Amino acid sequence: MEILVEENDIRLDKYLCSKTEYSRSLIQSMLESDYITVNNKKEKPSYKVKKNDLILIKEGYIKDTDIIPSEIPIDVVYEDKDIIIVNKPSGLVVHPGNGNTNNTLANGLMYYTNELSDLNGEERPGIVHRIDKDTSGLLLVAKNNKSHEILSECFQHKKIKREYIALLCGEFPHDSATIDAPIGRSNKDRKKMAVTDKNSKNAITNMKVIKRYKGFTLVSCILETGRTHQIRVHMEYIGYPIYNDPVYNTKKATSFGQFLHSAKMTFKHPITGKEMHFECPLPKEFQTFLSNLEEI
Repeated sequence: MEILVEENDIRLDKYLCSKTEYSRSLIQSMLESDYITVNNKKEKPSYKVKKNDLILIKEGYIKDTDIIPSEIPIDVVYEDKDIIIVNKPSGLVVHPGNGNTNNTLANGLMYYTNELSDLNGEERPGIVHRIDKDTSGLLLVAKNNKSHEILSECFQHKKIKREYIALLCGEFPHDSATIDAPIGRSNKDRKKMAVTDKNSKNAITNMKVIKRYKGFTLVSCILETGRTHQIRVHMEYIGYPIYNDPVYNTKKATSFGQFLHSAKMTFKHPITGKEMHFECPLPKEFQTFLSNLEEI
């Protein structure tokens, strides 16, 4: 699809929302993945369009945004009329994307309930935030747009606290650390993120050692920012990659994926204002591996 711009000084993502049926979040994803170019150049969502700019939207990103409800088991930790807290298993993609339009948490949520927000468009029903496919644990879902809007603002202003548990390769020598290193798209592999000074955003991870094993370290990580793959990239950067990470660890990984778990979440309920706190145990595979390390 080609669009010849006839206006000036409008954000690119906002402009395309008005000219297509795509949601703003989908447009931002397509821009990041080079499926949308302006005058044959990659631009940020904040780019201000100019008259006679030529916007090219490539085909094939998501051909059909209609989500088919699928009977996928959903482990609901908590639910009321406004929110759902889900314990996402490792291996489950959060929402449809390239090459995966049916077997996602979003498909399962659509089957589970017809009360989901549509603030992020049809392709992300109820999805306020995401965690990686092979990261397990707590995920917050909005059942209506009012809750979604408030929760999104809370994430933006760092009012939702999340704690992750990760198993690192190697014995980290310090009891705690703060990794303050900017993250952007890798120049060597566009599918990966990396610590880089080019086209990067600030990223801060606070890490604390829980327990050391022979050749491994169990840590908790609290994010001050929410960059793509942040914990995985930061752990690789300091030389202690997450065990079984198929992307950021050079060792061969099993199908379970990285040993990274969203274990705790604390926030104020978007409607009642009540303080909410949830904890989620480690997956069986993760816990079994730790038990085996105890015997070494």
